[in-house]
Amino acid sequence: MSNSYIPPNLQGKVALVTGASRGVGRGIAIVLGQAGATVYVTGRSREGRPNSDELPGTLEETAALVSQAGGEGIAVLCDHTKDEQVDHLFAEIRHNHNRIDILVNNVWGGYEHHDDTFSEPFWEQDLSRWDGMFTAGLRAHYNASRLAAPLMIAKGAGLIINISAGDQGKFLHTSMYDTAKAAVDRLAYGMALELYQHKIAALAIHPGWVRTERVMQAMKDAPKEELSGTHSPQYVGRAIAALAADKDILKKSGKCLSVGSLAKAYGFTDIDGRYIPPFQIPDFHTILPS
Repeated sequence: MSNSYIPPNLQGKVALVTGASRGVGRGIAIVLGQAGATVYVTGRSREGRPNSDELPGTLEETAALVSQAGGEGIAVLCDHTKDEQVDHLFAEIRHNHNRIDILVNNVWGGYEHHDDTFSEPFWEQDLSRWDGMFTAGLRAHYNASRLAAPLMIAKGAGLIINISAGDQGKFLHTSMYDTAKAAVDRLAYGMALELYQHKIAALAIHPGWVRTERVMQAMKDAPKEELSGTHSPQYVGRAIAALAADKDILKKSGKCLSVGSLAKAYGFTDIDGRYIPPFQIPDFHTILPS
C-alpha cells in the first residue's frame, strides 16, 4: 500500500456528519471534503462558546477544513437531543439541496464527563451516563436516520452509517456501554432490512483506538509507544469515503465492519502511511470461565 492517498470522486454528493466539531466526526468530514462532497457538519461547539469538556474544536473550524480540503463545508449548530433543532437541520438540507446521499451518525454523548468511573461495574455507574449513550447516541442516530430516509428514498439511493464500537461481538468491558453499542449495530441492521428495497444501504462501522482530542488529552503523559496502535480520525474518513463510492455497497448493507478490514479491502492506509489492523479485545476480558 502506498502512502499517497487519492480520494474517490464524490463530487455532487451531499453528506451529513453529526457530532463533527472534533474527533472522528471531523476526520470523516475532512476526507469527504477531499472527495469533493458538500458536507454538513453538526455539533454544539461554536466559536465563543464553551466546548464539550473544554476540548478544542468548533463547527466553524471543521467546516473550514472541509472547504480547504476541496469540498464545501456547512456548519449547523445542532444539539441532537433537541428534536426541533434536528428538524430545522433537515429542513435546511431539504431547502438547499433536496437530497442527502450520505448520513454518518457519529454524534455520541457517552464519553462526556469521562472519568475513572467509566469502567466501573454497572451497579457503580451513575445513571446519568445512560442518557449520554442512549439519548445523545442511539436515539440521535435513529432520529437523523428517519429524517434522512425519505430524502434518500425519493432518489432511490443512499448510505447511512452508524459509527459504533466492537470486536466481533465481544463484551465491551461495561454493561451499559456494551448494550448501547450493540443497539447501535442492531439499528443499522434493522434499517438495512427496511431500506434494501429502496436501494439504500445501512451499516455500522467500528473504528479502532483513535487519536481524538479526548484520547490525546487523557494520554498526554503516556510514552509514545503506548499510542503505536492508534490511528487518526481521517483513517475512519477514508473508510467512509470508500464505502460511499462503492457501486456494490448494497452487498455490505446490514453488516458491522471494522475500519482496519475496510482499509485492507479498499487498499488505503492511515495518513502516516501505516496499515492499522482491526481493533481487538483480549478474550480473557470477554469469556466466562467454564
